Parts: sequence; structure tokens; C-alpha cells
Amino acid sequence: MPLIRKIINTANAPRPIAPYNQGVILDSILYVSGCLGLDKDTMKLVEGDVATETRQALRNLGYILTAADSSFDKVIKTTIFMSDMNDFGEINEVYKEFFVSNYPARSAFQVGKLPLNARVEIEAVASVNDLNTVESKL
Repeated sequence: MPLIRKIINTANAPRPIAPYNQGVILDSILYVSGCLGLDKDTMKLVEGDVATETRQALRNLGYILTAADSSFDKVIKTTIFMSDMNDFGEINEVYKEFFVSNYPARSAFQVGKLPLNARVEIEAVASVNDLNTVESKL
């Protein structure tokens, strides 16, 4: 029996700026494309500092999670791309507003340039099923 691939697109988040979907579910796993700090109505980056841009990127991520019947507490892995590693601390402070416990696994990179000259882009992998979290202590 073939797996079902479900495409996720919501009008609550900015539309894709290239040929990709906001998210794709395969089996019970949601793959969310990189989210920028875009205003969905203007399709421009929000004005302000890197914290403002990060907050909007995470709001956009949240809209996609919700459209897929997932949530921040079901995120398994995130990847953060930033244009300046010196922004790492400020990005983390905003990140903790959205991920409050049982943090997902994460990678973070400084990159040469992001789309639309963004300062931060965040992608995620999440479950669309209920999760029971246990902590392994060896």
C-alpha cells in the first residue's frame, strides 16, 4: 500500500516565494519548509530587529503547524539559519517563547545569505499524532 503525501498550505501564513509547499505530511510526520519573518499580507519582512523577525517567523511556523493539526509541542527537530551568528542569543530568547519545554532537537547555522535578505529562517519536522514524551537518563 503506498504512503499518502498530504500537502499543507494555509492562508494564515505567507505564501511560498518559490516552487515549494509550506508543509508536507508523509505518514505521521510533518516537514515544514523554512519560515521567514514575512507579513503574509505584504509579503515583506517585518520591520524591526532580529527578535521581531524571529518572532514573526515562529508565528508563521505555528500557523502551518496548526493547519496540519500539529503544534509546537509536537515539533521533533528544528533547523535555524541565521545571517549573523552574533544574533544567536537574541534568537534563542524568542525561540523559548514558543518552545517552552521538551525542546526539540535542533541545528543552527550562520549562512551566507537568506531569501529576501532575511536575518533568520526556521524549518521544522513535527508529528501530527499525539506524543508521549519520556526522558532517557543513562
